[in-house]
Amino acid sequence: MMKKNNTTARARAQYTTYQVKQPMELMEFLAAMMPQASRTKLKSLLSKRIVLVDNRITTQYNFPLKPGMKVQISRAKNGKEFNHRLLKIVYEDAYLIVVEKSEGLLSVNTERQKERTAYTILNEYVKRSGNRRQVYIVHRLDRDTSGLMMFAKDEQTQHTLRDHWHEIVFDRRYVAVVSGEMEKNEGTVHSWLTDKKLYVASSPVDDGGKEAITHYRTIKRGNGMSLVELMLETGRKNQIRVHMQDLGHPVVGDGRYGLEDVNPINRLALHAFKLCFDHPVTGEEMRFETPYPAEFKRLFNP
Repeated sequence: MMKKNNTTARARAQYTTYQVKQPMELMEFLAAMMPQASRTKLKSLLSKRIVLVDNRITTQYNFPLKPGMKVQISRAKNGKEFNHRLLKIVYEDAYLIVVEKSEGLLSVNTERQKERTAYTILNEYVKRSGNRRQVYIVHRLDRDTSGLMMFAKDEQTQHTLRDHWHEIVFDRRYVAVVSGEMEKNEGTVHSWLTDKKLYVASSPVDDGGKEAITHYRTIKRGNGMSLVELMLETGRKNQIRVHMQDLGHPVVGDGRYGLEDVNPINRLALHAFKLCFDHPVTGEEMRFETPYPAEFKRLFNP
C-alpha cells in the first residue's frame, strides 16, 4: 500500500494544480494564475500540450472553464508539439497516452505488414520529448476502425493495464452504421470466435474458440441502414464486425464480413467513441468521448 501511495503522490506531483472558482476562458484563467507570464509564454504552454483541464490536454486558448473544473500544468520542461493527420493525442501524462486514430492507420505492425503505424508515430514523438524511448502496446483497433485507444509509457503500466484490463476499463463503446434496419432496439450477441488467419469464424456453441459478448442498442433507422451503439464485454479480434454479420446486419463498408459493394462513405463505418477507465497509477477516474463521425450522420440526413 505504501508503494502504491508513493507512486500516486509522484504522479500528481508532476503537475501544478489550480481549481476553477468562476466561469472564464482558459487563457484569462492562466493569466490570472500566472500574472508574471507573458501572453506569448502562456500560448507556448498550450502549444506544448502541457495544460490539462480535468485531466485532458487542452490547447484551445478560449476553452470555457466552469466552477469546479481543475486546471493542471505539467512541470515537464520538454513538452513537444504533436501534429499528425491520422493521429490525435487526446490525453497524455507520465504513464499513458490516449489517442484518437483515423481509419486506415494500423495500430501496430504485423509480421506481414511493415509500415508506419500509430505505434511507430508515437514512438517518434516520445523520443523527441527526451525522457522516454518508446510506448508500449495495450490494446489495438483494426486498421479500418477509427477512434480512441491508449498506449502505456512504461512496461509496468503496460502490464498493469493488460493484466487487469477488465477491472480497470469500465466502459468501452463503439458506434457503427450497419446494413438494413435492426429488428430489435437492443440486445446481446454471444458466440465463440476462432481466428482462421484470413477471417474470424463464429459459433453459437462452445467449439473451442474464445467466448465473445457484444451488447448493442439501436439509435436510428433509415435509408436501409441503422446507427447502432455497441458495448464490448470481451475484446476479441474483429468481434463487432463478426457479430453484426451474425445478426444479418454487417457493418457498412465491411468487405470481409459484409457486402463489399455497399460502401457509401468509402470507409468501414465503425468508430470507438468512448473509453473510460481507472488510472492504473493514480486510481483517478478517466473518461474520454469523441463525437460520432459526421459522415455516419450524413448517411441518415443526406
